[in-house]
Amino acid sequence: MRTGTFEYTITGPGTVASAVDLMADVPRLVTMHPLAVRAEAVPPPSPEVLRSTAVTSRLKFGPVGMHITYRADLVVRGEDEVLTVAHQQPRTTLTSHVRVSEVGDDRVRIKVGVTFECPALLFSYAFGKARFAHEHMASEITKYLNR
Repeated sequence: MRTGTFEYTITGPGTVASAVDLMADVPRLVTMHPLAVRAEAVPPPSPEVLRSTAVTSRLKFGPVGMHITYRADLVVRGEDEVLTVAHQQPRTTLTSHVRVSEVGDDRVRIKVGVTFECPALLFSYAFGKARFAHEHMASEITKYLNR
């Protein structure tokens, strides 16, 4: 198994509450995900999980296209914090920890820390795709906040 991390920060107009609402809404975020093609509510796997969403993404590996489905579990939705844990086979986990703060003038800062773990053989490809997807979503979230 290998683990990698990355962070990004989004700043834009809004309130802490509205930014938390957005970052906790996995189906809405999926519409901003460059690889996702479908999102569907599924039963949470345990009482600790607030909401689960099955997300299907289309990936390309050279000339081969494939669909993968993972489960994104909303674990924490606090006043200024969101924690989502996504699970995919084989033994792949992406944890997204979001902290939201006011920065003045009706603007917020959304700081996202991502931890990604998967089998070493898949790590370079999968970690690269995760970074690409989150960079694209950060851009789309910025546009959403500024509209």
